[in-house]
Amino acid sequence: MDHIPVLLSEVVLGFEGVPLKVFFDGTVGAGGHAAAILEAHPEITHYLACDRDETSLAMAKERLKPWWEKVEWIFGPFADIERYLKERKIGSIDGFLIDIGVSSMQLDDLSRGFSFRGDAFLDMRMDRSRGETAADLIARLREDELARIFFEYGEEFRSRAAAKAIVTARKKRAIETTKELLSVLEPVLRKGKIHFATKVFQALRIAVNDELGQLKQGLDGAISHLSFGGRLAVISFHSLEDRIVKWRIKEDPHLEVLHKKPLEASLEECKKNPRARSAKLRIAKKV
Repeated sequence: MDHIPVLLSEVVLGFEGVPLKVFFDGTVGAGGHAAAILEAHPEITHYLACDRDETSLAMAKERLKPWWEKVEWIFGPFADIERYLKERKIGSIDGFLIDIGVSSMQLDDLSRGFSFRGDAFLDMRMDRSRGETAADLIARLREDELARIFFEYGEEFRSRAAAKAIVTARKKRAIETTKELLSVLEPVLRKGKIHFATKVFQALRIAVNDELGQLKQGLDGAISHLSFGGRLAVISFHSLEDRIVKWRIKEDPHLEVLHKKPLEASLEECKKNPRARSAKLRIAKKV
């Protein structure tokens, strides 16, 4: 199935009327948003396409072939935007976009360990070339550290019970696959509208990839290099991310928030792409 970029028309509209010469796409993914922006802004001379998932970059390279001479590929986290711009002697950018969190492509690839729909090694790294896996964290962290991660990053109210169950189980054998983790969590987590393991899996993914820390660092770097009149757009998928974005742009005296409330997907888009239901888009302008 083709990857469907979330809030595509809203993103393109957010940059309408803005002269874009240098654009930084921090999570280029399969290139859906990038293709639409490049199509709408032929004045772009330098499109920095960044992603820390090699599989996503490979897909984007195919999608963006018509603009090959304008696109520069960066394999790495968008949080390092400051370094990328310095290395390329780029003083300012006119547009910045990130679509944060896990993508449908990553969830659909069950071998990545992001999803509990299949049985795979608990990896969860967006960049599989470095860092600890989810299995590593489960094996290493103390019970109180696991509980904190589940509560803070997953908003799981039975975080202590989940952490205790994991620590008890790992004394007998290592927990290394999604199926093994599910069997440990099922007896202690409440069943409800969403799958009982959803919040724990989300928390582990956020911790493995330092998603919230990366978001804060990336926003700071982008805002400091945004040109006068330039725009910043961020798509988030859960309240933890959205709160960080909301307050970072709201409290910055050099930014003008363009919409009081975040833009959300239409009912029609949600029917076509259920993942869009939780998406929130915030846009700000440098003043």
